[in-house]
Amino acid sequence: MAQIQPRHDPQRHQLSHQVAKTTTAVTLGGSLMLLSGLTLAATVIGLVLATPLLVIFSPVLVPAAITVFLILAGFITSGGFGAVASFVFYWMYRYATGKHPIGADQIDSARDKIAHAAHDVKDKAEHYGQQHVKGAQGT
Repeated sequence: MAQIQPRHDPQRHQLSHQVAKTTTAVTLGGSLMLLSGLTLAATVIGLVLATPLLVIFSPVLVPAAITVFLILAGFITSGGFGAVASFVFYWMYRYATGKHPIGADQIDSARDKIAHAAHDVKDKAEHYGQQHVKGAQGT
């Protein structure tokens, strides 16, 4: 007995795949549109209910919100500065002990350039001083 092999139809497979993708996209898109509409409605209702309270308590809430913001900003800023200072001290310790931290080559290069520039300024000042002394003796 010969077995009958079902024919694989690529167009039919592609069509069913496209229908599945479209159905999924429409279902997901519709659900998200419904959720966004419900969220918008809830937001509007919440604002309508909260507006009288916000107006009544605004003389207290606005300064309180500003105060809380400034306090939080101060804590966050001081924490950030503390973290940066800790890192800088750690980097300086590693640099001073010769462990060659990241950026040490750039620091050494800058130090050498500054030392070279200072040496050049010293040489030029001595040269200018010698010319000035010779000019003063000649007159």
